[in-house]
Amino acid sequence: MDLQERRGIETDVYQPAEDSRLLADAVCERLANVGDGPGGGRTVLEVGTGSGYVAGRIAAETDARVIASDLNPHAVRQAREVGIETVRADLVSPFVDGAFDAVAFNPPYLPTEPDTEWDDWMERALSGGEDGRAIIDPFLASVGRVLAPGGVVYLLVSSLADVDAVAECAGEEGFSAAAVADHSFPFETLTVLELFR
Repeated sequence: MDLQERRGIETDVYQPAEDSRLLADAVCERLANVGDGPGGGRTVLEVGTGSGYVAGRIAAETDARVIASDLNPHAVRQAREVGIETVRADLVSPFVDGAFDAVAFNPPYLPTEPDTEWDDWMERALSGGEDGRAIIDPFLASVGRVLAPGGVVYLLVSSLADVDAVAECAGEEGFSAAAVADHSFPFETLTVLELFR
């Protein structure tokens, strides 16, 4: 791949930032403190992997088998290039029931007015719709299906998307929520929620 192609991918793929690092730190720490899942090993899915940073950290720092997914074909290619087993997918749609002991997701969460959105891959990686939850709510409605018994979800949420509203939506889908990490900035607080049944 030449430099121009690389630059094109990097402008179309969400690259690691503070939210990525917070999610990776929390997931790696939490997985280090739990026992093995069914069959003696754990299988973790990272939804919306972007560059593959979070999935790569989980694979390197835990004993889990990690699978990543992203709707963006550029992200899928970039994550595969760094050795992450990656599937092009819309949220959890192609995966079988009960396949994962943990699911991690750093969703698009920035509130965006419909008339100011532009149609490209970076916009899709950032825009959470008018309330910041346009992707979070469908994810919460579908993720339970792919969780193994005792499985957990690690969801990064911004205060811009209303953490309490996200926890309430998770409750409506049968999850209990606990904040396991957070980091404050002048304009928002990022929180990692652990969702469990």
